[in-house]
Amino acid sequence: MPLIKIDQTTLDAMVQKHAMFRAARMGGMRAILAHHDLSGLNLSGHDLSHADFTGAALCQADLRDTKLDYANLFSADVRLAQMQGSSLVRADLRGICMRGAQLIGADLTDVDLREGTMTTREGVQMIPGTSELPMAGTGTADLSGANLSRAKLSGAIANNCDFSDATMRGCKIVRANLQGVNMVGVDLQDADLSMCDVKGANLRGAILINVTTNATKLDEAFTEGALTEAPMGPTAQNLPEPLSECLRQHMIWLGGDGKNGRRLEIDYYDLRRSPSMARALLSMMRGRGAMLYGLDFSDAQMQVVDMREADLRHVSFARADLRGSDFSGANFCNANLQGAQLQPLEVTASRLVVTSLVGAALRYANLSHANLRQVNLSGADLTNANFMGSDLTGAVLTDAKMAGARLSPAQQKQINAAKQ
Repeated sequence: MPLIKIDQTTLDAMVQKHAMFRAARMGGMRAILAHHDLSGLNLSGHDLSHADFTGAALCQADLRDTKLDYANLFSADVRLAQMQGSSLVRADLRGICMRGAQLIGADLTDVDLREGTMTTREGVQMIPGTSELPMAGTGTADLSGANLSRAKLSGAIANNCDFSDATMRGCKIVRANLQGVNMVGVDLQDADLSMCDVKGANLRGAILINVTTNATKLDEAFTEGALTEAPMGPTAQNLPEPLSECLRQHMIWLGGDGKNGRRLEIDYYDLRRSPSMARALLSMMRGRGAMLYGLDFSDAQMQVVDMREADLRHVSFARADLRGSDFSGANFCNANLQGAQLQPLEVTASRLVVTSLVGAALRYANLSHANLRQVNLSGADLTNANFMGSDLTGAVLTDAKMAGARLSPAQQKQINAAKQ
């Protein structure tokens, strides 16, 4: 079937009618773009949820921050498309060709990337019955930091693809080709990797908790530093008292100027299976090198804590008070620090304790609307972190890595001025 070529003006009119359709307004019409050639066109920032792109060509199209939830992209060609930050929740991606596509930080929750019957187009060699992500010579699909929770990738060809720091919890990846894939730091908790070819795959530092690997030779992959069910240190059972009592004693210690109760000290403990610590009073606690993956510290009081080199991946610090704390060398990848308070703690009128994130890893961390005034981020890895709405006044960013960080024009100008 020959593709229907349209121009940007025609596409814009269809997108506008689709917006009216989504808003249930008179004259609206669902965007039916099946078997259309949209190569190189701009759809960025639009809401195209439920649109039909079956068999469409979207090569090198601009789909950044586009909403494609529940859209039908069955057998679509999105080679080299720009899809950073796009949302494809529950989209049908069976048989899609993603060679060289950029999906950094995209939301692909519950997408279907299983085998599909793919079409053959003139000049485009497709592989029947598969969803294909990379191709030599046109680059590899980049899904680093993407959310692929519960996605279906059974039978997909993803060799040499980049899934570093992606969230792939509960994914079904049966019989997939993962040769040479980059999965450094990926979260595969509860995923099914049965019968997969993982020869040469890089799973260093990956989260492999409760992963099914029937007939998969995981020893053919690189798994150094991977997090499994095995404890990474003493657990809650090794605490002198139940954790709830330790927290109570810590509150007494804080309230009595250290004369009564006991300070909470969990240096190098593995407490990732602990209950929520949301809204807990944890000021001045010690947790250096602690394994706290996935815990909830939202709205907690955590001023002047010592959590150097702690593993805080996927931890929620939303709206937490972290003023004056030391997180040097800590791993905050994919952590939620939305609205967190990280500005200096004013001890007296003349003494401020600055929050330290020196050398910390904050790749894909959500720092939106956080107070980062004067925070020390020297040498921190802020790759693809979200700073939208945050206050970076006086922040120290010497030697910090900020490739792909989400910044407003005003923030970018502020950072550029600070570096001069």
